[in-house]
Amino acid sequence: MTKILVTAVSILTMTAAAFAGEVEGVVTNYDPATKMIVLESGEAFRLADGVEPDGLVPGGKVVITYDDGTTDANSIAVME
Repeated sequence: MTKILVTAVSILTMTAAAFAGEVEGVVTNYDPATKMIVLESGEAFRLADGVEPDGLVPGGKVVITYDDGTTDANSIAVME
């Protein structure tokens, strides 16, 4: 029974990872109080707990990784 449960959890974890999205864009606004980032495209993302926006400034280019179907940013990379 335990072996089946471990296998099922592993499959669900791999499936969830397959639904991650990534977007590249230029930041037009960042609100630290709400942790919301708005890109020039109009897309808005909320930084997930533990994600730090080091070096994030309006006009800066970023790559945001998020789970499909949500606007929660799992990671953000500031491009130089």
